[in-house]
Parts: sequence; C-alpha cells; structure tokens
Amino acid sequence: MATKLRKSKQRDRILELLQSDHIHVTANWVYDQLRNEFPTLSLGNVYRNLNILVEQGLANRLGFGSTFDVYEANREGHFHFICDVCGAIEDIDAPVEQRQLMHRWIETERGHQVSTVEVHGTCRACAAAASRAAAAPHADVS
Repeated sequence: MATKLRKSKQRDRILELLQSDHIHVTANWVYDQLRNEFPTLSLGNVYRNLNILVEQGLANRLGFGSTFDVYEANREGHFHFICDVCGAIEDIDAPVEQRQLMHRWIETERGHQVSTVEVHGTCRACAAAASRAAAAPHADVS
C-alpha cells in the first residue's frame, strides 16, 4: 500500500512550471527557476519531487538516451521532435489516428511495445541559422 504524501508547496510549484506551455525541463532548470522563491530548496528536493510527480502520473520522465532526464507534464499522447544540433525538444501533436497507426506499425513490424516516438532532425531556428551562415559572404583568406 502506497504511503500518503503530504501536500508540498514546492511540488505544487514544480508541477505548475511543468504545465506551462508544454515545456520540457531538466531538474537543474527547475532548481534555477525556484531557488529564489524557496531558499531552502536543494537539487535533491527537486529530483525527489519530480520523481513523486512521475509516480503519481502527473509528469513524464524522458530519458532520450542523454546523460540527464527531461521532464514534462503533457500526458496526452504525442511524439517528440529532438533537434540534433541544439537539443531542443518539441511536442508533435499528431492526430490520434496517425499516432495509433504509427504505434501499430512499430508493434507489428518491429515487435516492440511503444512508449514514446522520437523524431530527430534540425529545428527551424538551427536551420535558419545554418542558412544565414551559408549565405553570408566569406572573407577571402589569400
């Protein structure tokens, strides 16, 4: 039987941050946002509260194979776009039918149970920066 947790102002604020604008954040980012508001807050408190939110089904932990976890509060079915240049993560809100079709294909053709789908590429900002860099006149080094 799960132990009942006390209500926590810190946990409520962390969830509030996660729910703003479907953001994807690290524990360090949450800590930086809240440390002035909660002077006794530690990074350990942030990790503990994020893990509680995940266990309660109020947040997702996204590993993405990196050295740090990313958290989000968007519990609706969606895919993730990850920029290979800057690491930005964006939600892809595909229609339910498309998500189901993708999940069925992966499960039947590849034999894997789907928990998340990641799409990798270059985000608009990085693509625009690369275009500007390519279009800029290059200094002649001769």
